[in-house]
Amino acid sequence: MKDYLIFQLYGPLASWGEIAVGEVRPSAAYPSRSALLGLLAAALGVERGEGAALAALAEAYRFGVKLHWEGQVLRDYHTVQRGPALRKHTYRTRRQELGFVPRDQLDTMLTSREYRVDSYASVALLPTEEAPHSLDVLAAALGAPRFPLYLGRKSCPLALPLAARVAPFADLRSALDALGPEQIDGLLGSRTDPLRRVARRAAPRYYWDARLGPEGLAPGTIPSLTLTRHDEPTSRQRWQFAPRQEYLLIEEARP
Repeated sequence: MKDYLIFQLYGPLASWGEIAVGEVRPSAAYPSRSALLGLLAAALGVERGEGAALAALAEAYRFGVKLHWEGQVLRDYHTVQRGPALRKHTYRTRRQELGFVPRDQLDTMLTSREYRVDSYASVALLPTEEAPHSLDVLAAALGAPRFPLYLGRKSCPLALPLAARVAPFADLRSALDALGPEQIDGLLGSRTDPLRRVARRAAPRYYWDARLGPEGLAPGTIPSLTLTRHDEPTSRQRWQFAPRQEYLLIEEARP
């Protein structure tokens, strides 16, 4: 038995950023590692400029995610100002780009941002020996965060309490199964809601960090897939992320 920190993530909108180049800003179906680390940092009051503290968080914790339902995709249309393309000049920051030329010379870029509507996931966290904060400290911070918490973007607030708690479990899978939509039916709405009824029949998916090993979910587990995701933060100030591997187990669809 090991102690795990478990909590839930639900909101009318969520956006788990993927690699974005140009006009399309896609969202993954489930929380990214960088978003989960950002959630912890915001709860603890760690700012983006505190590189050493953020690096310590990234090194010290491993996550597992159970995606109960991924929600529907919503694409939001945006217009964004940008500086003109210049042959002999490279913009280093957004502020530099917008301030380099007069406002009447700025261009407009049309963009599309993806969100997940009505998605729900449970998360389990396991510390390493170098963890700078105990699980109890993290649970207390998530219950009374220093900075506002959101689901990937500031426009995506939480719609339910995180319900963070520390408890012993036999394995990561048992920890992820401890929270589920059946426990919060009264808050999420009626079981007869057609979208949610379809979501309940979807096959649950388990994701866990490859550094926990193929059997990191539970003894005897055979992953369905090995995935590569670019969500290991290396610099919050420069918005840089490195690739990492994780495992996926897809369960059979519910009857």
